[in-house]
Amino acid sequence: MLLQMRHITKTYGTLTANSGVDFSLRQGEIHALVGENGAGKTTLMRILYGMEQPTAGQILLNGKEVVFTNPTDAISHRIGMVHQHFMLFPSFTVAENIVIGNEPRAGVAFDRKKAIAQVEELCAKYRLPIDPRMKVADCPLGLQQRVEILKVLYQGADIIILDEPTGVLTPLEAKELLVIMRSLANQGKSFIIITHKLHEVMEVADRVTVLRDGKVTGSVDAGATNVEELSKLMVGRDLKQLQKRTLQTGQTILQVNNISIHGDKGKPVLNNVNLQVNAGEIVGIAGISGNGQSELIQAISGLQPIDQGDIQLLGTPIRGRSVREIREIGLSHVPEDRYQWGAAKEGTVLDNGTMGHHKTTSRSGLLHGQELRKLVNRFIQQFQIKTGSQDTQVKFLSGGNLQKLIVAREIAQKQPFLIAAEPTRGVDIGAMELIHEELLRKRDEQGAILLVSSELTEILKLSDRIVVMYEGRIVGELSAEEATEEQISLWMAGGNSDA
Repeated sequence: MLLQMRHITKTYGTLTANSGVDFSLRQGEIHALVGENGAGKTTLMRILYGMEQPTAGQILLNGKEVVFTNPTDAISHRIGMVHQHFMLFPSFTVAENIVIGNEPRAGVAFDRKKAIAQVEELCAKYRLPIDPRMKVADCPLGLQQRVEILKVLYQGADIIILDEPTGVLTPLEAKELLVIMRSLANQGKSFIIITHKLHEVMEVADRVTVLRDGKVTGSVDAGATNVEELSKLMVGRDLKQLQKRTLQTGQTILQVNNISIHGDKGKPVLNNVNLQVNAGEIVGIAGISGNGQSELIQAISGLQPIDQGDIQLLGTPIRGRSVREIREIGLSHVPEDRYQWGAAKEGTVLDNGTMGHHKTTSRSGLLHGQELRKLVNRFIQQFQIKTGSQDTQVKFLSGGNLQKLIVAREIAQKQPFLIAAEPTRGVDIGAMELIHEELLRKRDEQGAILLVSSELTEILKLSDRIVVMYEGRIVGELSAEEATEEQISLWMAGGNSDA
């Protein structure tokens, strides 16, 4: 056995993150580590990578006990980790990012030519083509993921830990990554992937270990299990079948008329976009990241000005209005980037959970602290948000738990119109089930929802109408009954069809 983690326990005061966990890895194997948010997956891998020290237990590498006091120790033992949020320097080139910390030298100076040659040789060896001269800022997320993998390969890693590797990738990029992983495994590299996406687990993993509440609930060969069994091991119960009710639409809530936005070089990032969302329906927007979805969301929510056209919310023109004014007219918003737009990282769970709720919980202009705490406690209970207390800073929450807090906060605004952008990004299947139920409940109560998701299965599952964006334009629209994954994927790639 290449790697064994025996009886790993990790406690933080009274909190037990891992309790007697056993985990192993063979050479050339892809081993998936799955579980709900807060189940202890990332903590276990941080211990393996030397970022945390176990309270008890031992790690064996090739049968010999090892102790990692920091990531440098792990790297020296040929263990590398690609984190959920990429750790790259955008202004540096691909080559500079890959060799950083182990730069080739010509005397005391950085040997740029040799770095480029080494990266080209690395790309050829592992069949991961990329231009080493490109700036990382110019690389799409799929290529940035590739840079991160090449970086750990350059460090000599034989064991590669991937934390939520497809969380920010498009479906096409995700499929490409799975192919890369299998190719590298066939060359002898071993992978541990932390993920919530069970269909990807079934597609690429050799073995699966499930954690729940810090303990192993099962470790099985992927070929001997299925999504339903893994789901039950993760959440401790069978998942409910989602039921969509008959569509009953009402008045027009959002009307977007011929809006355009031009980028820095004059090229339109939105090009004469028309869109309508009615009360009692979910309109899903499908498209590969970077085709105008972000700009459309920002235009509607007041985060970005438009160059032409107009937008009406509940019959009120909102072009040129502030974010606050638009929200007061009737908009709530789950943003696609929870850290940039959705939360104040230095703020507490209480601070972030009550954003936008201050008017309904104030008396004569003074905030009513007890009501605010009751509100946030309801969010924590309903969405099973794992936090030490309401006074914990949200930067210490897992990404999935912060996402649940933002979704709970925005749905509770009870506004007529909700933008839900990547609402289940980084959350586990139990939380995903709950978020989907809440979105459908809002829709059934005659709320209007604009759903933007890179998960095509989510779009197909929830939407009543689906529009597809490509290069800043809406290139197709289908009802839920008409929609097929093949047709939508074709439009997303810029293809045409008579369908």
